[in-house]
Amino acid sequence: MFVPSHYRQPETSWMVDLMRSNPLALMASNGTPEAGPFATHLPVIFDPEGGAEPADDLAGLPLLGHMNRANPHWSALEDETVVLLSFTGPHAYVSPTVYDVTPAAPTWNFTSVHVHGVVEKFDSTEETLEVVQATVRAFEEKFGDNWDMTDSIDYFHKIVPAVGAFRIRVTKAEGMFKLSQEQDPEIRDRVVRSFAGRGCTRHSQTATLMSRLP
Repeated sequence: MFVPSHYRQPETSWMVDLMRSNPLALMASNGTPEAGPFATHLPVIFDPEGGAEPADDLAGLPLLGHMNRANPHWSALEDETVVLLSFTGPHAYVSPTVYDVTPAAPTWNFTSVHVHGVVEKFDSTEETLEVVQATVRAFEEKFGDNWDMTDSIDYFHKIVPAVGAFRIRVTKAEGMFKLSQEQDPEIRDRVVRSFAGRGCTRHSQTATLMSRLP
């Protein structure tokens, strides 16, 4: 991903926060000349057994994911396959009317993290079940109501054979936080106020990130 220097994340935590808040990633890997590359949208979480603090580019960070085994992408994945995970964060269109200057041009403010990593597939039912349970715990804590899965474990055992789980060991990550950094401060403030006044979550989230810029 091409990231101009002024659009890079101020701190590594910006990438981590975006990935945790927007865990539905697009995973892409090489395919065949006939079929082309593979791409699958899937939930990705930080491995709760991750251990040490990741590097500035998240190298060494372990992530967990899973997909339907009927997906041809699963069959194409092998241990040590290199994949790209694309996470999309808050984004919004910027109309030149907000700038209140001429000449001007429209643009789109957006945030994204691209993660490169190496796949390790899990073969056993128990390992796969652990990934599914870890995913439930992570999402219930952040997005749900802390649902207790205890009474559904038997059901999980029935559906898990159709699930393919894996770990991705991150080799590098790049963050793109295009948030009007190239504009004068007063124009950025106008964009923030415009976004914050919209009745739309992604606009308000974009405004919040812009307000956090150094």
